Amino acid sequence: FLANQGIEILRLDAVAFIWKQIGTSCQNLPQAHWIIQAFNDAVQMAAPAMVFKSEAIVHPDEVKKYISFEECPLSYNPQLMALLWNSLATREVKMLSNAMARGFAIPENCEWVNYVRCHDDIGWAFSDEDIIHGGFDPALHRKFLTQFYTGQVEGSFARGQPFQIDPVTGDGRVSGTTASLAGLEKALYEQDEEEVDLSVGRILLIHGIIVTIGGVPLLYLGDELASENNYDYQDVPEKQGDSRWLHRFAFDWERAKLRNDASTPIGRVYQGLMRLIQIRLQNMAFHRGSTEIINTGNDHVFGFFRNQESQSVLVLGNFTEHDQTLSARHLRQLGLRRTVVDQVAGRIVTAAQEMILEPYQLMVLARNV
Repeated sequence: FLANQGIEILRLDAVAFIWKQIGTSCQNLPQAHWIIQAFNDAVQMAAPAMVFKSEAIVHPDEVKKYISFEECPLSYNPQLMALLWNSLATREVKMLSNAMARGFAIPENCEWVNYVRCHDDIGWAFSDEDIIHGGFDPALHRKFLTQFYTGQVEGSFARGQPFQIDPVTGDGRVSGTTASLAGLEKALYEQDEEEVDLSVGRILLIHGIIVTIGGVPLLYLGDELASENNYDYQDVPEKQGDSRWLHRFAFDWERAKLRNDASTPIGRVYQGLMRLIQIRLQNMAFHRGSTEIINTGNDHVFGFFRNQESQSVLVLGNFTEHDQTLSARHLRQLGLRRTVVDQVAGRIVTAAQEMILEPYQLMVLARNV
């Protein structure tokens, strides 16, 4: 029915749990894959223009097993989402770089659907191995992240709320809009202009990564307007127990009227996102191509190349509120010229001895090919 209405992409929810068997965890059983393959075979005969998109919040290695032309050519990327928020909290990119270097590549003719927020809570969907590689204890680090994004850690910029906290372990998940989790709500409440600037930088940085890293970027409705948490759900009895209603509110058309006003955080975020989308459209490297995660030589700066036959682009992101530097020699070894154009800022950057990235700055730089 849906295919006949013109639907081209159909989300398969919780694919890892679609087969239940007594005496098992009912997670990632072989029969789950058989069912999806059967669905896919039927669709290829009846509606070949439609493809499946998988949704699986399980171990990253298991997520990838559902991605293939025989099962789901598209898949949400919950690991990248969680790692971006982790990097903002820790100001380090070791976990992000290591996990993406190992796990971003997927079969040909398949694509990740990369996102910053969605209708659900944030679960810390990365592996214990990646946490250990980052130098943290898995249980303690997940607990720290939940506490950080619910404002329980000194110095936190976030205003999220907990979701399904385990009273024994303290493990749990987080609800809230991108803007509120990135610090905008708190900064506006405290009338701190410097923190407003930093929060806008965080919002644009993590969206810049999902727009440029390869795959299909997904924007959650309202994030383009830097929408803050909506606490009205607390006055509705049937919603009070579910903090996800913080970010499940109706679109604000009055707020949308400010999207072109660059004097407001709303306008700065909206115009910044439009600029990122324009850069993606104008560069062949962001179309079909490959992603190469690199070591930038700075644990606070994430970097990767997007490579296509006619073009190669280096993307750099500073995940801290302080200036960060990269060695010019290291950049030359990566194939960058001494003078390059930062397509995000629209200005020429000269790196004689070093390259400086401002707080939460995203750079898109062309490389010699």
